[in-house]
Amino acid sequence: MSKTIFQSLAEIEANQETAALATIVRSRGSTPRHGASKILVYEDGSTLGTVGGGELERRVHAAALESMQDSKPRYLTYNMSDPSKGDPGVCGGTVEVYVEPILPDPTLLLIGAGHVGKAVVHLAKWLGFRVVVVEDNPEFCTPEHIPGADEYLNLQMDEIAAKATINGQTFIVMATRGADLDAVALPDLLQSKAAYIGVIGSKRRWAMATKLLQERGIDESAYAHVHSPIGLELQAETPEEIAVSIMAEVLMVRHEGTGEKMSA
Repeated sequence: MSKTIFQSLAEIEANQETAALATIVRSRGSTPRHGASKILVYEDGSTLGTVGGGELERRVHAAALESMQDSKPRYLTYNMSDPSKGDPGVCGGTVEVYVEPILPDPTLLLIGAGHVGKAVVHLAKWLGFRVVVVEDNPEFCTPEHIPGADEYLNLQMDEIAAKATINGQTFIVMATRGADLDAVALPDLLQSKAAYIGVIGSKRRWAMATKLLQERGIDESAYAHVHSPIGLELQAETPEEIAVSIMAEVLMVRHEGTGEKMSA
């Protein structure tokens, strides 16, 4: 017996996968399918269900893939009358389709388990993120040393991209011991789907890291989107204050904020 769309949705959410669900919310006149017809589009483009096939379904499928990329829903209206005018059919009716992305929980991937890292884990959990700690020193990669994370991965810097789960809802905070470690981890991380990569440290440290990246053959365009020095300018000093600065920037990126004062 084949799975239903609802069973598949439950599996997608349980496995922290990405998909999009398109539902006909309203139809008028003659249309291929009517209200409540659904199609589930997986991240690889495969589908389950249908909203009518043909050009209509092709357009809905494309919109579903786009919604997974930008994490935004879509409300689509199609007239089914005159293909010469760009309509996706000739049935004569109108179809309205709601497309909603099904996204994994937002994950904060912390690389480095120092004092700032501890504060970031605590704050990120309070903000509702799933938190994964990555540390190359096994003594520091424990709940006893840095409590509160959902997962602990004892990995070398060049193993992270291959062994940690990174998707479009992953926000990477690099709080390592130095630029040399950053330069080892970053080449592969830069090719991931991470929504955000921030690197802790001064402008001088980031300059050292980029010099090492260039020596490894990494073009400047590959790391242009990296946030370093990490965080918003709050004149933060303590680990807890720095964690607030970091998470404020993560939230700004996640919600497409500006970082400007509310009174501005």
